Amino acid sequence: MQYILQTNHLTKAIGGRELVKDVNLHIKKGEIYGFLGPNGAGKTTVMKMITNLWKPTGGTVEIFGETLTPQSYEVLKRMGSIIEFPTFYDHMTGYENLKLHCEYMGYYNHGSIENALDMLGLTDAASRPAKSYSLGMKERLGIARAILCKPELLILDEPTNGLDPAGMKQIRDLLKMLCTEYGITIMISSHILSEIESIADTIGVINHGTMMKEIGMKEIAQMSLSYIELAVLNTKKAAFVLSEKLGLANFKIVEDGKIRIYDNSVSTQEMSKALALNDVEVIALGKKAETLEDYFLKMTAEVGKSC
Repeated sequence: MQYILQTNHLTKAIGGRELVKDVNLHIKKGEIYGFLGPNGAGKTTVMKMITNLWKPTGGTVEIFGETLTPQSYEVLKRMGSIIEFPTFYDHMTGYENLKLHCEYMGYYNHGSIENALDMLGLTDAASRPAKSYSLGMKERLGIARAILCKPELLILDEPTNGLDPAGMKQIRDLLKMLCTEYGITIMISSHILSEIESIADTIGVINHGTMMKEIGMKEIAQMSLSYIELAVLNTKKAAFVLSEKLGLANFKIVEDGKIRIYDNSVSTQEMSKALALNDVEVIALGKKAETLEDYFLKMTAEVGKSC
């Protein structure tokens, strides 16, 4: 399969310490790729190498079928990005900052600046100096700048930082529209799992600098992620009943008073009856489905135990 962006054994070390190691990611044209990981997992490091801000210690980055080098100017012109926090000339207005970016990129398309400002809800603030913008407004101005020249590939590092829930929804809807209507491929990093879950086609999970897994959201939806959640007063006694009386092995105590049972060989009715017969007081019992957050936390917890 031809990927618009892929990395091959991408590694970055600073001062003898490896920030990321052997990262292989694959992004298909026209998709939204969610790059997930806890703070310090290596997301920004990878994105800095993809956008040529940092040079890899080892491995390569391929974009549009070309290996990225310090001279890949034409490749970089086809990309838009926000890495970490966007910066601007504070004394210049929002409009002037975007105009300067167009001149820098050699992009002259009548109405493009106004259109970008409108899409990000910044039309009324366009004539104000950037130093007067709130954190959320600067984040939106950064996204406006990133999409201004209609890039084929958009790299966004935690783009919803500083935004309220309404602003986050606005960005989510905008990214869906850019992907669907303009065919822009988007890579977005985040630790806000619900945001990624609602827009991504594929997710890549990184932790401790190591790529854990790449998986399509459709594949996650098709996986058997349902479970029975049991809340009781005495988890030790309940676990005994589940194991010894019902013969269940695939369950775990997730927190005091709650047990998740992943074995579907016993119905909730049978379970409830067995617990009652053995004097286990049940507070709640019901079926639930594992979310992307559950999947992500389980994966990162497993790697944390092995490190």
